Amino acid sequence: MSNRRFTYYAWGVVVFTLVVILWGDVVQATGSGDGCGAHWPTCNGEVLPIFRGLETFIEFFHRVTSGLSLLLTIGLLLWSRRAFPKGHLARLGAGLAMFFMITESLVGAGLVLFRLVGEDASVARAIVAPIHLINTLFLIGSLTLTAWWSRHPEHRPVLKGQGLVGWALGLGLGGILLVAAAGALTSLGDALFPVRNTAEAVGRALTPGEHFLVQLRIYHPFIAVVVSVYVVLVANLVALLRPSPHTKLFARMAGLLFILQLGVGYLNVLQAAPLYTQLPHLLLSDLVWVTWLLLTVSALSLAYPVRPSRAEAAKAR
Repeated sequence: MSNRRFTYYAWGVVVFTLVVILWGDVVQATGSGDGCGAHWPTCNGEVLPIFRGLETFIEFFHRVTSGLSLLLTIGLLLWSRRAFPKGHLARLGAGLAMFFMITESLVGAGLVLFRLVGEDASVARAIVAPIHLINTLFLIGSLTLTAWWSRHPEHRPVLKGQGLVGWALGLGLGGILLVAAAGALTSLGDALFPVRNTAEAVGRALTPGEHFLVQLRIYHPFIAVVVSVYVVLVANLVALLRPSPHTKLFARMAGLLFILQLGVGYLNVLQAAPLYTQLPHLLLSDLVWVTWLLLTVSALSLAYPVRPSRAEAAKAR
């Protein structure tokens, strides 16, 4: 019963952290990252600031919820040490989640202290933005795996001897991270250099001398389409080669989520990236990532060992 309560708690931390991530997108989209000035962890030098504007409230609320997420992750780590024996995958997942939560906090603090917020359009911010998002994906992925492994410890991934399936899934993980990095730059460009429609976005991107963030944002949709086609094909292939119940479930989910993500992404481009399409787009990106992780650990799991090839079987005799 205690382990079941841990699982519920872990999934609760996942959901809460997703909400924090989405609110972080609100911070960037509204230009509120400078709402607390160059102060961290205080807001405008105050523990409980006076809200002089909406930007201050948006940024302060993000900091408060981020702090709560940190506390919840600390609780997850400590509970995992009490609930599971040494070497259990849930303990590994909680440890990774704690690590990426710390790095997430450090990156967030760095953005504020080095003034890489608000209207800043520097190269430094363009470098940090994809790093920040990728770290966020590692964080939510670690939390998800912690919750999953607490109920399914048999899903211990094995890399050796997986052949085509292992390489295909690994390439899919890399492709999703590439799409996320490109998406982070596109989102930053949309926030700093808003346009009224797609035609204006393309026209400005092709104009010599435009800011590099304006020029780069047209590449994200093409990268996303290529990676989406690849992962949908691989998901179906993995479901055939590793036909376990969980693998088939996550393969179907991954395919559906990628198709839905493409649709929302197209709408996001068509509407010139308003907040009401940005948030579902980001949420789907996170769901795509965690579903692919679950597909990977399920397909490469000890619970469903790979059948030996004919050559290996003959050699064993």
